[in-house]
Amino acid sequence: MTVLVTGAAGFIGFHLSQALLASGVRVIGVDNVNDYYDVALKQGRLALLEQEPNFTFIRLNLAEHQATAALMAKHQEIETVAHLAAQAGVRYSLENPFAYVEANVMGHLSVMEACRNLPKLKHLVYASSSSVYGANDKVPFAVEDRVEQPVSLYAATKRADELMSTTYARLYGLPMTGLRFFTVYGPWGRPDMAYFSFTKAIFEDREIKVFNHGKMRRDFTYIDDVVAGILAALERPPVSDGGRPPHRVYNLGNNRAETLMHFLEVLENACGREAKKAFVEMQPGDVVETYADIGKSQADLGYQPSTSIEEGLPRFVAWYRDFYKI
Repeated sequence: MTVLVTGAAGFIGFHLSQALLASGVRVIGVDNVNDYYDVALKQGRLALLEQEPNFTFIRLNLAEHQATAALMAKHQEIETVAHLAAQAGVRYSLENPFAYVEANVMGHLSVMEACRNLPKLKHLVYASSSSVYGANDKVPFAVEDRVEQPVSLYAATKRADELMSTTYARLYGLPMTGLRFFTVYGPWGRPDMAYFSFTKAIFEDREIKVFNHGKMRRDFTYIDDVVAGILAALERPPVSDGGRPPHRVYNLGNNRAETLMHFLEVLENACGREAKKAFVEMQPGDVVETYADIGKSQADLGYQPSTSIEEGLPRFVAWYRDFYKI
């Protein structure tokens, strides 16, 4: 079996590729290895993957649709696609909006167009985001909730991906599943995420900015739990049902909203140091709370997250100490 993983040099794509390779699957990894954050981290992930004989890496910008089509035409053996490549980050979308439309909209369209010409394709699973819930004030967020109030361009592009996927599933019968990730964290994570930047600041004895004066809640989801959810989704392509196209959307969260201050307390304990805190206003494009209703994911995918932040954050800090030689 051959699986294409886009964003293979990224945080989630790297961990998913490792899990697939461990199960004996052949993985073709694609990534453009951009410099949104430290390229050395991406290269470190790729170096581990490239030690595996069943891993093939191709550097490619998926928004270049002709190159993406050529890739798929060359690898007609691909049976499943995990499309995780994206321009991530809410705040950066305020600075560089065009990068989000190129990567998240054009890139997604290129992948769908190329996938519908793969003769053996069984399923296309793609990354969405909890950000699509935007200004919703009902919690926990359920996949049946209306998602028409995005508060960032990043969120709008992810919602656009879901709408385009519904259209392609209806037009071409292409089985697709969108996964709304909720604040994924863990070893080899993204430096732009709060848990990573806070850890860096704590060890460097620098001040951290605590947004909205600490009055934030997040559904922190450990990477191993998310990978288990993706693997379960990959094995369950949706079918047309009652007039619905073969497209489904699921939440992959921890089903537990943690306060930012409790999160910081756990992180400080893991680091063995107290953070220097500056309490500031909330940033544009951010939301006060994320909280996943995972009932549908549990019922359809057997998804059952089990890692608390009291377990997960110390694992991340241990990796951070080792990687950065602290």
